[in-house]
Amino acid sequence: MNWRAVIVDDERLARKELRSLLAEHPTIEIVAEADSVKAAVPVIHSTQPDVIFLDIQMPGASGFQLLEQIDPAIKVIFVTAFDAYAIRAFDVNALDYLLKPINPTRLAAAITKLMNTDATPVSPLRKLEYDDRLFLEINGRAQFLKLDQIVCIRAAGDYSEVLTTAGKPALVLKSLKEWEERLPENYFARIHRSTIINLEYVERIEGQFNRSYQIHLRHLPEPLLVSRRYAAQLKQKFG
Repeated sequence: MNWRAVIVDDERLARKELRSLLAEHPTIEIVAEADSVKAAVPVIHSTQPDVIFLDIQMPGASGFQLLEQIDPAIKVIFVTAFDAYAIRAFDVNALDYLLKPINPTRLAAAITKLMNTDATPVSPLRKLEYDDRLFLEINGRAQFLKLDQIVCIRAAGDYSEVLTTAGKPALVLKSLKEWEERLPENYFARIHRSTIINLEYVERIEGQFNRSYQIHLRHLPEPLLVSRRYAAQLKQKFG
């Protein structure tokens, strides 16, 4: 099984060199690259890599700041020209710390260490807690979104439209299936193939003549349709 990797480095030649060295390791699949922390955040959230090869000193924000914005389960191998950050790197549980120019033998040792951390890669990501915050690309901008502010999520092709307590819909590069895999089941439920709702905002449920239901949510002016396929599951959640 391959390990999905993202390279984050502001230097194009450094990314090219690392990509060339990693080509010698068929178990490492490079799924994306980024030249800054700002660019890396949405890339990492959309590709969900198992490991990040991460530079530290970059314009705008450091590699350490990136770690504050991503899932802690992702393995990190620092690749930097400076040895001064080594102690701090291991304080944040980095898997390894490689100095530029990269020694192929040291890179091979880091990859062996990666292979030995788990029998399988870390994906899929852990289930979220209701009070968690996600750092997502929303309407083209990277920003935080609190789960407890989500009222409902609707499918929009490869994207999803997230309706929040703020009232403005947010377009997020995440499919409904990806949301369903990570949202806490005690708080969120699928009511239609194209809709997930936050159960905390349910006001009432109304039966329809064709054995389907409509559900009214706070912060939404119009009710949502509950398909017959998901009606039984919804009843179970409400006991």
